[in-house]
Amino acid sequence: MNKKIIIITVISIIVLGLVIYWFFIKENGIEFILEKVAIGTVIKEISETGTIKISAETELGFKNAGRIEKIYVEVGDIVEAGQELAKFDTTQLYIELDEAKANLEIAKAKKTDTGVSLKSAEQNLKDAKVEAKENLENAYEDALNVLDDSYLKVYNVYNIVYKIQQDYFTFSDGKSAEVVEERYRINGSLGRTEDYVNDAKNNPQEENIDLVLSKVKEQLEAVSNSLEIVRDAVRSEVYRNSVSAADKTSLDTQRTNIINVIADIVNTQQAISVIKIANEISINNAEAEISSIENKLQEGGLYQAQINQAQAKVKLLENKITEAVLKSPSDGQIIKVNKREGEMAQPTDSVVSFLPTAPFQVEADIYEEDIVDVKVSNQVKITIPAFPDEILEGRVVSIDPAEKVIGGVVYYEVTISFEEEKEGIKSGMTADIIIESDKKENVLVIPRGTAEKINGKNIVQVFKDGKVEEREIEIGLEGDDFVEVISGLEEGEEVVVGEKL
Repeated sequence: MNKKIIIITVISIIVLGLVIYWFFIKENGIEFILEKVAIGTVIKEISETGTIKISAETELGFKNAGRIEKIYVEVGDIVEAGQELAKFDTTQLYIELDEAKANLEIAKAKKTDTGVSLKSAEQNLKDAKVEAKENLENAYEDALNVLDDSYLKVYNVYNIVYKIQQDYFTFSDGKSAEVVEERYRINGSLGRTEDYVNDAKNNPQEENIDLVLSKVKEQLEAVSNSLEIVRDAVRSEVYRNSVSAADKTSLDTQRTNIINVIADIVNTQQAISVIKIANEISINNAEAEISSIENKLQEGGLYQAQINQAQAKVKLLENKITEAVLKSPSDGQIIKVNKREGEMAQPTDSVVSFLPTAPFQVEADIYEEDIVDVKVSNQVKITIPAFPDEILEGRVVSIDPAEKVIGGVVYYEVTISFEEEKEGIKSGMTADIIIESDKKENVLVIPRGTAEKINGKNIVQVFKDGKVEEREIEIGLEGDDFVEVISGLEEGEEVVVGEKL
């Protein structure tokens, strides 16, 4: 080996060693992947698919009730996005805000209330724990019932598919082979579903039932996919006239049953999650009350609960004052003015009717868990498959308060206006949308998934002085890629984001 090759080899080894040292830190035989805590931007986005419609008149109103002090526009006015259209009388709100701020100062300075009963607070905690246990037990009993129903639905599907296969698909053609194969797959899902359900009954621990719900949902989705293939075979050119209408209807009924039971599982998982959160809040509040009373009795401290309540009141009123101004969600024209200055307006009332400038809009159904994060005027990125290389800008102009139930799942219709015109767009086209529901810039961030929820606390692993230590942090906005860190970490610190396989 010549000298030049030896030198290159040595340099390569050194560089490789530095790379490994920089990206992977080995401790107790485990190689960790590290990421530095940095200042960045957290964006929370909601993705969905909608349909392009011809722009329609949109009714605009206030979020809260109040008396209209000023209407700034008239019929026919051309308005720009963000332009003020109308305003509530905020005199009373400012009076209430001054009072709330005064109460906040009083709460901050208030001395210990000796009349608070610690014994009553402790009883409240016991009651909260008993109620929490009962609520969760009832939820998991419902979950077991849903699991039983899931097995029954898969069992019925298998019987129908087996009958159809035996009656019609007994030849050696491709469609028969497909149906036979999907029958075996459904049978496999039936067996696995039965095993999972029995496991949940034999080991009815909360964590196990949670796991079984997810596993059974996967099997139901697999059965749904198999049903689709069988349905396609039944409707194929060769067999469409052979299979009886009753069998076709029965097949469709089974597919609907599977879709519904999948929705039942999703609803059950959500219900359990909501109950756990509610239980945690209830117990935490009761424990916080005890802790607060003990602190006051022992240290003569302030009423933190009253302070928090006063702060929340101040924030609520400040938000109401901000929302007392009705603004245009996008460029457009005022078609009607439905209210007059001095009139009262409710949240359901239309103050002005507005027609966006853009000739087309996008209508999309947003899942109920996501709709709470969507607000009028949210920025939207729109991609149309017919123009795959272009991303168009849009903005949320309205959110229908009435729900839609699709396959047992609740959705809400959102209307999005284009901020720019695009030639070639047609009504009925599909549009993929990404709604920017929230955004925070210049905040401390870590990659999403870095923090782990342990006993209600957000825990991260921090690499410091050659060792990994666990640390509790407080998080804020959770985005799609990053999470905001409010406290517990400093810029430049290194956190463990994974292990090298």
